[in-house]
Amino acid sequence: MSEATLAAKEGEEGKGAEVAKQAPDQGSGPRAWAARARDVGFWAEWAALVGLVVLVIVFQSADSTFLSTGNVESMLVSAAILIILAVGQTFVIATAGIDLSIASTMTLGAVAFGQAYQAGWGLGLSCVLAVVASAAVGVANGVIVARGKITDFIVTLGTLSAASGLALILSDGKPVTIVNTTLLKLSTGGIGVLGWTFLIAAGVALVAHVALFHTRFGTHVLATGGAPESASAMGISTARVKIAVYVVSGALAGLGSVLLVARVGAAEPAANTSFLLNSVAAVVLGGVSLFGGRATIVGPVIGALLLTALVNGLTLLGVSQFYQPLSVGIVVVLAAFLTRFQR
Repeated sequence: MSEATLAAKEGEEGKGAEVAKQAPDQGSGPRAWAARARDVGFWAEWAALVGLVVLVIVFQSADSTFLSTGNVESMLVSAAILIILAVGQTFVIATAGIDLSIASTMTLGAVAFGQAYQAGWGLGLSCVLAVVASAAVGVANGVIVARGKITDFIVTLGTLSAASGLALILSDGKPVTIVNTTLLKLSTGGIGVLGWTFLIAAGVALVAHVALFHTRFGTHVLATGGAPESASAMGISTARVKIAVYVVSGALAGLGSVLLVARVGAAEPAANTSFLLNSVAAVVLGGVSLFGGRATIVGPVIGALLLTALVNGLTLLGVSQFYQPLSVGIVVVLAAFLTRFQR
């Protein structure tokens, strides 16, 4: 570990110790829990988990099939792609950036997969090409943002359109049907209620957690988002870090494209913008700071599960699809409001 990283960690530990001395010990008795219950900051920290528990109770009370084995398995499979995209989005937002092109990047990866498979490349090479094509968009985003010094919002908005257009050009606007036994098993098989796609998403989240909180790279990501000037002064190449997080986001979008093709059974050239909105929403619900420097992996995963459960529950209750985006928007705005009170 470099001297700069050690210095940063020692500084954080010093601040933590100072705050610990100043903050009173609330203990673990009934009075302590009552005090926490009155603290808005406590609820802000656990907004996603509390929201998920409340949704489960409400929907199960309204429809007893909500927690049935089949529906739980369906929800977990549906949440898998969103979890992967939310993890990629978390790395970008942790550096105080945002990736608006993530859904279009996934679409481009799916089209690359379909074109390669149709040309006889085989399943393995097609999967690799999907990830590489999506990662290339991440490289473009990172280089333009970090080296070109252009606002990430504008850059990723541009690559959103460019990736969508390129996907339509490569596919001529036509979907490619993929019939493959392995992909079929990937989308339908699993262990109990845990489908293979969800297990893959859980593995991605676990690796991301280790990378963000137990490696030098993760320390540099949080330092770049929290205090870029100080990070640069300590010898951290913030430009390289920004390029790296966009590559991570792009590569995970490519992985998501493979799971999407397996689930749908075709490489669709039309981008699904709901993945973009929901990936950002899951990150916000998970308590990741949009200003950078403060992140978690567990939070966005729970946020993705919450959004999936919300849509699934409303569908079971027969609520019109027109109201579902409205409900998601309200939940996200409330979560964003609660972030004001996070410690």
